[in-house]
Amino acid sequence: MPYELYYWPSIPGRGELIRLALEECGAEYVDVARASEQGGMEAMMRLIGDPTTAHRPFAPPVLRADRLLIAQTANILRYLGARHGLAPREEAGELWTQQLQLTLADLLAEVHDTHHPIASGLYYEDQKSEARRRTGDFLASRLPKYLTYFESVLERNPDGDRHLSGGSLTYADLSMFQTIAGLRYAFPQAMQGLAARIPRLLALHDLVRERPRIAAYLGSPRWLPFNEQGIFRHYPELDKS
Repeated sequence: MPYELYYWPSIPGRGELIRLALEECGAEYVDVARASEQGGMEAMMRLIGDPTTAHRPFAPPVLRADRLLIAQTANILRYLGARHGLAPREEAGELWTQQLQLTLADLLAEVHDTHHPIASGLYYEDQKSEARRRTGDFLASRLPKYLTYFESVLERNPDGDRHLSGGSLTYADLSMFQTIAGLRYAFPQAMQGLAARIPRLLALHDLVRERPRIAAYLGSPRWLPFNEQGIFRHYPELDKS
């Protein structure tokens, strides 16, 4: 049976990290909420809202795999990584890949909070002054700290500096590709200013983008471009080099 992915239909968001893994491994899947002709959005909301669902998820993304219902992005990727060869087989390497993914999750949470520092339920326009303060600190200290950390992970990888974990592609590499692409969309000036400090991360982004299945996906109608509803949003007044 094909996988069923439940995520918001109009934004890349965290669901895109799972789509990239599914696309890279050539898995058959249904993006349920985007299947509007089949009431996909209603199906997703029923799944989230039904208190009788066993192992009921708190929020999307959710993956249905045979009889399993798996939530949380890193958790889903850990499952797919083990099943489709997108993670090392040995325990130490598998845990290290998951550790990197969880650190990326922390970074994504901080990216979200640049434009919604007060409350997710408020519009950006209702918290613009706070967003400018939050983004100023993020770009000055937090983003360089995260990216130079991941750059050092690549540099110190005993299997070479092309991948974050081990000597072949993992789901952490795919997620890093999306993160770099999103940061370039949201903060083009700031990312240009950081480029000289993260050459390996930028090379990793290009390596993933050129993989045949990923390149085909990015050129297909299945791919969702960044927009001002997702995690990565471009507000020119927040972007500083």
